[in-house]
Amino acid sequence: MNPFSTIGIFSKREGKAVEATLHTLHQFLTERGVKILASGAPAKILQLPETDEHQIAQQADLAIVVGGDGTLLNAGRLLSTYNLPIVGVNLGRLGFLVDVSPDEMTHQLEEILQGQYHEEQRCLLYAEVYRGQQTLGAGTALNDIVLHSRNEIRMIEFTTCIDGSFVTTQRADGIVVATPTGSTAYSLSSGGPILHPSLEATVLVPICPHTLSNRPLVVNSKSTIEISLCSQRPVDSRVSFDGHNNIELISGDKIIIRAYQEKMHLLHPQNYDYYHILRSKLHWGTQL
Repeated sequence: MNPFSTIGIFSKREGKAVEATLHTLHQFLTERGVKILASGAPAKILQLPETDEHQIAQQADLAIVVGGDGTLLNAGRLLSTYNLPIVGVNLGRLGFLVDVSPDEMTHQLEEILQGQYHEEQRCLLYAEVYRGQQTLGAGTALNDIVLHSRNEIRMIEFTTCIDGSFVTTQRADGIVVATPTGSTAYSLSSGGPILHPSLEATVLVPICPHTLSNRPLVVNSKSTIEISLCSQRPVDSRVSFDGHNNIELISGDKIIIRAYQEKMHLLHPQNYDYYHILRSKLHWGTQL
């Protein structure tokens, strides 16, 4: 029996590969009697009635995301709130999350619809931003929450505390606070470690620190991380959530980061191998 009778489709907005994959996916699901819900680009391309994304999240048993990691990140932040499992079909380039190939999509989805899949849960981060007692905003991130300068290349001075304990005051171009999922994104390019997705951990990676002894720090995901901009060095900056939803900051502002209460549920084909993805995407073992 198919455990997924209603499926929501999310995708990138444009491109011949997107359209071709969506039509193949639509035909595959229709032939199996699956109810299909779509909004935005998929609804337009497939000429389906448009359904609000939140309604899809509430009504569907499974979400299929067609695109790259960025597309899945956008969908994941929404769908994690509803504990809706996600399958990613890879139309991107360097992707660590979307691992179903369009060429093998129908075969792999057939197995998934029959309940043959590997499931994992991915942590998210949640941050609130304060100016004194005023709340400037809040947001969630599947990859990372990043503090960085706003309009010019200047070092920011900030203090970091973890679970109420002072850690350090440092000058840097910023700091990346990443989940294990985000450890292969901006964090990795900033010199951070790769964290296995199963770890309940958060990594703090300074961006081009003034003092080279400032190194990445891995803490328990249950920790509360507080980053305060020092008033002695007034540099306009911003905090970004997965590269989006920027909140503008001034000296004295504070960011409080915690683990988000919900997790993203990601389904993979049965032959899923995280280390194979690392070898493939990072070209480990390649003879030059």
